[in-house]
Amino acid sequence: MAHLIQRTCEYLLLKPNVFQKFDIRCGHRLRGRAPGIAKTLRERLEEESAVDPDISKPVNIGFPALKPSRSTQLSERLEQLKAQRSNPELERQSRERKLNVNLDQVREDWLKTSGPFHIKRIAEHYGVFKHLFGSAYFVPRVELKIEYTLKDTIHPVRYGNILKPSETQNAPSVQFDGRFNLSSDGKTQAKEQFWCLLMTNPDMNVEGSEKEHCHWFVGNIPNGDVSKGDLVMPYLQPFPPKGTGYHRHIFVLYKQESRMDFSQYQQTETYFLPGRSFRTLDFYRQHQDSITPAGLALFQSDWDTSLPAFYQEKLQMQHPVYEYDFPAPYIRDQEWFPQRKPFNLYMDKYRDPAQIRKEYLVRKLAKTHPFEGPEKPLRFPNAHSVGKEVPSWLRTEIKKSRLGWGRINDI
Repeated sequence: MAHLIQRTCEYLLLKPNVFQKFDIRCGHRLRGRAPGIAKTLRERLEEESAVDPDISKPVNIGFPALKPSRSTQLSERLEQLKAQRSNPELERQSRERKLNVNLDQVREDWLKTSGPFHIKRIAEHYGVFKHLFGSAYFVPRVELKIEYTLKDTIHPVRYGNILKPSETQNAPSVQFDGRFNLSSDGKTQAKEQFWCLLMTNPDMNVEGSEKEHCHWFVGNIPNGDVSKGDLVMPYLQPFPPKGTGYHRHIFVLYKQESRMDFSQYQQTETYFLPGRSFRTLDFYRQHQDSITPAGLALFQSDWDTSLPAFYQEKLQMQHPVYEYDFPAPYIRDQEWFPQRKPFNLYMDKYRDPAQIRKEYLVRKLAKTHPFEGPEKPLRFPNAHSVGKEVPSWLRTEIKKSRLGWGRINDI
């Protein structure tokens, strides 16, 4: 007997594929490789959609980020610490909790250090680079201060905040440092610098194509003065159709090498939408030797009640409304004895909804006086007990009716 067991073990060890014949789980034989050895669905999908990392590697099309020397930073910090420690007034205000922090200075320091990289991460989160520049990206080096003014209220544009179309009807005021030093020599250029500002919406095109809508285009801006730039496309307010959710409206600031000719994009009619079809990637590829992206800001906007009149009066088109058709809910076949399911709710799934609403309405009108109105609700609904002889499903129904829960509110 021992000799037979030894020969069997040797046979199984020499031929491991024999184990597949004995793999049984839940009464079924396992075919193929065991679950612990076979590849998962995620691994197989990654193999099928594999992309060459050298081809898909993102490319930086902006200005390089300046890295100041570590020794210079440490010396500045040490000098600042020594100055603060030797200031008795600063120590007294901190001890008495009267020290005020200059937020403008904090924001300025943030923009000089990690701020541009934070803005880049926000843009990646909203898919700005993917939908505008494909596999390219840039680090925003120039701060854009964009503000919409409605009556006496100012609505700033940050990095993804929500603004309604009624708040963005007029062109915003844009400010940025047109003399910003983008080189590593530390010297500010004295010659005149030109910039280009575009506002685009990558989430909509009335023609149904994959292009964008360019809402604003100002080129050849001298030294950061937007009012003196060439107006290529007049400003057009956001107009997201109803039911399409939030639309991203992105401001991109480009640094021009010199004055450029944008006559091919010239648009004189404000509300002519086919002339505003635009694609940022094609625009950049055509002028990549003359422009470099340097600033970025964006906001989100969705439908509001001011847009139907805008579509009819300004755009001269019917107001589009997009609705989602929800699929009919799945209802499983009836059971003879459903366990742990309320009797009335279970039966209502298989009845006509119109008949159910009619019963609720009749029940409500039966307790409503024609002149005095409905019965006054109980002051303390949970304080009134329900008889023990009442079945559980009906007891729950009575409690819901007293508290005003459930379908009774639809009548």
